[in-house]
Amino acid sequence: MKEFVLKSSSEDSGMRLDMFLLRYSNKESLGLSRTLIQKLIREGKIRISGPGSLKPNRKIKENEEIMITLEEKAANGLIAESMPLDIVYEDNDVAVINKPAGLVVHPGAGNHEHTLVNALLFHLKELSDINPKRPGIVHRLDKETSGLLVVAKNNPSHLALARQFAKHTIKRKYIAVVRGKVEFDEDVIELPIARHAVKRKSMAVSFAKDSKYSKTHYRTLRRGDDYSALELTPYTGRTHQLRVHLSFLGHPILGDTKYSSNNAFTRLMLHAQALGFIHPQTGKFLEFSSKIPPEFSPFLAKK
Repeated sequence: MKEFVLKSSSEDSGMRLDMFLLRYSNKESLGLSRTLIQKLIREGKIRISGPGSLKPNRKIKENEEIMITLEEKAANGLIAESMPLDIVYEDNDVAVINKPAGLVVHPGAGNHEHTLVNALLFHLKELSDINPKRPGIVHRLDKETSGLLVVAKNNPSHLALARQFAKHTIKRKYIAVVRGKVEFDEDVIELPIARHAVKRKSMAVSFAKDSKYSKTHYRTLRRGDDYSALELTPYTGRTHQLRVHLSFLGHPILGDTKYSSNNAFTRLMLHAQALGFIHPQTGKFLEFSSKIPPEFSPFLAKK
């Protein structure tokens, strides 16, 4: 546990308690968001001298002492959170997690809690710190994608896994449901990808100098009246690769609001179903699979 004691000045008088603490957090790089600060106030982990109940909107008075009690943090102010976590496999070196759709993998700007990393810090304790902002994270899945990813519990394992990803020797298979009837039973998509020229948070098929080689194999599992269920194998790991490739072909993944207008679905219909890698310490090949989410069942069931 860590404790901080702050003293308000005349300039702070009249400021909301949560905003006062947010300003202090930003100044000292504590990594506390306003939402988390309000949670700490409700949990009694923030105390104040003098009378008055503690609420986020409580007005600060001059010369008050505000005491903050925080759990032990990982590097860069990350906090361990008791969140549900589906741990498929774990040993002293690695862990395999089945991530639900809607969960962000690691903290980013303005988002320091409620991520997979926060849950990992609580459940696994030991994580690699090669990238202190993303402890344990060797690769990632989009927030909207569900399924398997491997986590490194120490730095040697992290480096060994990273080399496998760099050499494209990691085995990965995804299940996706896309719009329209895909023409071929199976095919290989080889289209370079770069950041979108206008929408800088998006990627796009591009033949510009800064584009990167990208390769995806797909196998058609089932065709419906206006959809196709596919098994996808990415040979490269570009950002949003599967989503960009399929959208470019005219078969965007259902539920993809970034690369299509499929707004009728509550989630992106993309699931990382299988994952295989060489264990960084034993040298044995490990392979894992996860159950396909029930939302996919109507698209995969035999008619």
